[in-house]
Amino acid sequence: MVIACPSCNGLNRLPTQKPALEARCGKCKQPLFSGEPLELTAANFSAHANKSELPLVVDFWAGWCGPCQSFAPVFSQAARELEPHFRFGKINTEQQQQLAAQFNIRSIPTLMLFKQGKVVAQQAGALPKQAFYQWLSQYK
Repeated sequence: MVIACPSCNGLNRLPTQKPALEARCGKCKQPLFSGEPLELTAANFSAHANKSELPLVVDFWAGWCGPCQSFAPVFSQAARELEPHFRFGKINTEQQQQLAAQFNIRSIPTLMLFKQGKVVAQQAGALPKQAFYQWLSQYK
């Protein structure tokens, strides 16, 4: 499986026989999994959404959005508990307006699940933890 490094965005081939949580980037030597959502930008989005084979769960959010703020701990907890089955990333729609426009984000929070560059699922609005995990379980 090919995985993008959260630190340098370099691509790494992850052998299936090695524990994923112990994997390190071949380029920068940083861990490939941190248990924290990545801050996605126009500069690193393609490496994680298009080139990485790991499903990417993206939270489109903004700092002024109350539901976004209340959902943030659920999203962070999912990153801690569900990596390495998924990669989790956040896109601040105020700072990354090009990405928000590219994916036609009209309301926030909006969740999208990408597999090899394609949107395979989309959910508008914040979800309680159990509902979020159930939504994700369909795509493992």
